[in-house]
Amino acid sequence: MDTELYSRRIVSPTERVVTGRLIRLMEGYAREVRIGQPALVAVLTAAGVVGLLLKVVRALLSSGGGGARRSFKELKKGPEFLVTPVRVRDATGRLVEVELHGHLPQSALHPGDHVQLTLRPQRDEDLPPRVERIVNLTTGQLLTPRTATLWSHLGPALLLQAMLGVVLLLGVAACSALT
Repeated sequence: MDTELYSRRIVSPTERVVTGRLIRLMEGYAREVRIGQPALVAVLTAAGVVGLLLKVVRALLSSGGGGARRSFKELKKGPEFLVTPVRVRDATGRLVEVELHGHLPQSALHPGDHVQLTLRPQRDEDLPPRVERIVNLTTGQLLTPRTATLWSHLGPALLLQAMLGVVLLLGVAACSALT
């Protein structure tokens, strides 16, 4: 058996912190964030109260229609985020594979950089651990990848409308309780 053809096996680390050399950033792919339907229904219901009030005001003032709204199906689908498999050779010489969720600046990581990764296990045990934080020891940069969340997917306008709806509903409930 030729030892030059033997490649080391890729393992998933069990440690929380892994230090080593960045070997390769693999080709990234998109993965969808799951959206909890009860949270989505609550936000849309509260926003619908203000939406109805705004439609009545628009009808009275006879101004043009509002902006385009996303459908429930589009909101339920959830945002997609970038998943990049990363291979690192740790201090013991093992080839370790982890997943980087979200985006980082292109110049942040290069093959050969000495990195310290803080990892978090994923819910699916078949997937490699997720990178929570990267310290690029070569450049001294602290990197934290950010992914889309339910709140960033819904957007500030819809969330503000939902908060106004909750305040309006609480105000109506308080007025009816006092009388």
